[in-house]
Amino acid sequence: MKQKLRANFLKIRKKKYFELSVKNKIFIAKQIRKLCIKNKINKLGFYYPVNYEINIVSVIIRIQIKKLQTCLPVIEKNNNMSFKEWKTQEPLTVNKFGILEPCNKNKKIKPQMILVPLVAYDNTKNRLGYGKGFYDRFLNKIDEKKIYYLLVLHFLFSKQVNYLKKSTIKN
Repeated sequence: MKQKLRANFLKIRKKKYFELSVKNKIFIAKQIRKLCIKNKINKLGFYYPVNYEINIVSVIIRIQIKKLQTCLPVIEKNNNMSFKEWKTQEPLTVNKFGILEPCNKNKKIKPQMILVPLVAYDNTKNRLGYGKGFYDRFLNKIDEKKIYYLLVLHFLFSKQVNYLKKSTIKN
């Protein structure tokens, strides 16, 4: 069931792919900036876009908080995921899944807020990812005592929401 849904939504996303307008990038950056300041977030995790995902990197560079450390996920040899610091001008390496990630020498960071990619979500806002479970395992391991504030944001396009409403009515 999940594989079929994943395949359908990836096909829709490929057909409906778009770049955020400068206005939308600025708007999203301001919202993330407000959340970071309000919740004293200084370690922000996000994803490097693949498979027609929204280019969140172009949003992150607009946040402009002086001491904000940004980090990207890294898949370790044991198939666990961690986050490593990354600055937009630094080179990236390609992992075994073909995804760009920070170099091994970069410092591990525990993000306080994470922007999580997804393929789709259901009516109760459960996330459907790519099926490898990296984010699910990472988020399940978080020790709430060591993390001050964790917020997971989903970036979607409005066509998906409309498609979900139509398919829910049919079932």
